[in-house]
Amino acid sequence: MSGLSCIEDCLNCHLRSRNFFCNLSQDSIEAFNKLKHAAVFPEHSVVLVEGQSPCGIFILCQGRAKLSTTSRDGKTLIVRIADAGEVLGLHAVVTGGPYELTVETMQPSQLDFVAREDMLRFFKEHADASLHASQHLARDCSDAYGVVRTIGLSHSVSERFARFLLETAANGEASHGTVRVRLAMTHEEISQLVGTSRETITRLLSEFRRHDLAELKGSTLIIRNRPALKHMVGA
Repeated sequence: MSGLSCIEDCLNCHLRSRNFFCNLSQDSIEAFNKLKHAAVFPEHSVVLVEGQSPCGIFILCQGRAKLSTTSRDGKTLIVRIADAGEVLGLHAVVTGGPYELTVETMQPSQLDFVAREDMLRFFKEHADASLHASQHLARDCSDAYGVVRTIGLSHSVSERFARFLLETAANGEASHGTVRVRLAMTHEEISQLVGTSRETITRLLSEFRRHDLAELKGSTLIIRNRPALKHMVGA
């Protein structure tokens, strides 16, 4: 068991934020609450599979999930990490095309499911939900552009890795020039985000630690020289 408490009712959910369906009108929230089905998924559960026909959307209410795509030769690229409040599978549900990414939980997570037919009807009947869906899709598109820029325009793997470290530590706790932030990812997952091999990430971590730039202790990322990392990415 995950130990995660499943919250069934959107109307009285203490996790409500300004994200997507949490921020709809009262009428829309009440209507949506009747459509969705809540469930808790353990860590490493595959929720959506790239290439499958869309059965519906999932809303990540609690937890984190990685969104990835895999090439024919088996190489995996993590496009981004989804946090609580995000909608998964929306593009496929709206267009009718297959899911574009595989979604796998990174920790015990609660996801609310809505079938495709119910979701499309909900959009037709609730204009504010349609607007939020458009904004969500636009943000996903912007994120995809960011991935292309980072991987396609970076001059080296070291630069991409330094950028990843800076973005990860953006909201970390700073003290005397050192930043600490929790990073519950394996070397393999980091390599899939950066677009390289696990061996390369292990080597870069050793180099960055040796030059007193950054290091990973367990699940804690420690940034010791942020200016040097910014210099590496040209920031």
